Amino acid sequence: MFSRFKIKEKLANKKIVLNIIAPVVVLSLLGSLSAAFPGCKADPTKGKADLQFWGVFDDSDVFAPLIQKFNETYKGVKITYHKETYLDYEKDLVDALAAGRGPDIFMIENTWLPKHIDKIAPIPETSQYSGEDAMIIKEFKDSFVDVAAQDFVWSGTDKDGNALPERIYALPLFVDTLALYWNKDIFNSAVISGPPKNWDEFNQDVEKLTKKDESNNILMSGASLGTVKNINRSSDILMLLMLQTGAEMVDLKGGQAIFDQAVISGGQTFQPGLNSLQFYTNFADPSKKSYTWNNNLDYSIDAFAEGKSAMMINYSFHIQTIKAKQPHLRFGVAPIPQPKDAKIDVSYPNYWGVTVSASADANKQEYAWIFLKWLSQQPQAQQYLDKTMRPTARRDLIDYQQSNLELGVFAKQSLSARSWYQVDNLAIDAIFADMINSVNNGQRDVAQAISQAASQVTILIEKKLKK
Repeated sequence: MFSRFKIKEKLANKKIVLNIIAPVVVLSLLGSLSAAFPGCKADPTKGKADLQFWGVFDDSDVFAPLIQKFNETYKGVKITYHKETYLDYEKDLVDALAAGRGPDIFMIENTWLPKHIDKIAPIPETSQYSGEDAMIIKEFKDSFVDVAAQDFVWSGTDKDGNALPERIYALPLFVDTLALYWNKDIFNSAVISGPPKNWDEFNQDVEKLTKKDESNNILMSGASLGTVKNINRSSDILMLLMLQTGAEMVDLKGGQAIFDQAVISGGQTFQPGLNSLQFYTNFADPSKKSYTWNNNLDYSIDAFAEGKSAMMINYSFHIQTIKAKQPHLRFGVAPIPQPKDAKIDVSYPNYWGVTVSASADANKQEYAWIFLKWLSQQPQAQQYLDKTMRPTARRDLIDYQQSNLELGVFAKQSLSARSWYQVDNLAIDAIFADMINSVNNGQRDVAQAISQAASQVTILIEKKLKK
């Protein structure tokens, strides 16, 4: 028989054990409930964070009302936006991040991910909240046009070369594409009813619209096309032509550029890369019927604005450039021409996305992605697009913009936009520019020029793969 003392001692010991076990059980149950019921997860609206946001082109008045709206729910999150100078932006960003004083949120161009993926914290796939800071691949692809996944969703490999799961590294704010600007008065004078739909029609129109004197000097250009130094976005236009005609640009598994190689289709052999280079440079070759441009003419944007060139290929943001230069110019913007009998349309993109710094602490990363996911959702995206007059990246806003006289073409083209993996966009742009120049100057024929360019891009890929 136990004494009172021993019974009390045993009860006391049981109480101690229960005091230890009970909190563990409660915490375990809370964890289970949080997993089972999203509403039981932590409330992100109660947290605090001070976030620095770097961007380009957009003034602070674009984001100020959006940040204010975000703060109605997330009162403890302070977001400070800085507009940076485009010419210095990439260098300043890299230097600031390396020095530990970089932004928590920053913008990247759609070709930048291969260069800067190590500086980015991808958006979480699972959330410690109720999904505000997370996104799965399916949600991304359902929300945005296809090219955004080409540029901002990446799997990569580990140090042993094994493929890693796909992750989302940035969210697009808009998607711009190359389109055809055409002068209505010049077309009317030449009795051409509308812009060309394919490149064969484009060539025919160029021949009709180009005016030359007896010495073959160009008095009126049918189109600003064919050179580098006085053509805005010349490399982009050539890349567009290559992609439209079926060129495969790079083989990452093989670690090489292949845009100079022949392809077999329907039992026939084609050289889409070489043919595209030939087509482009013919417009600057005095011996060709399509000769319409040379290095002595005005810059392409100025020539079009001044009515000295009937057509120009460019992005949507130059609509306002042309209007500012020549308010009374009667011009239209049409879809980019396609190869005749092409089975699918292909357009070429240029756009920016927003992302989060890998060097930011965990709390800042969480709130940065909460803000960016919120920013990219339909109501906020529409507010941003209306303010900036840019074409949408969201599928569910394409119909909204289709009736817009200026942006409708670009909104529809975002669905056909196609990109390609560039290990260093600036270096590749320089390589493509040199390729065009070498043909224009007679230093190389098209076969030699494209072969050398492909070799140079291959060297860039090999360097990247060795890191």
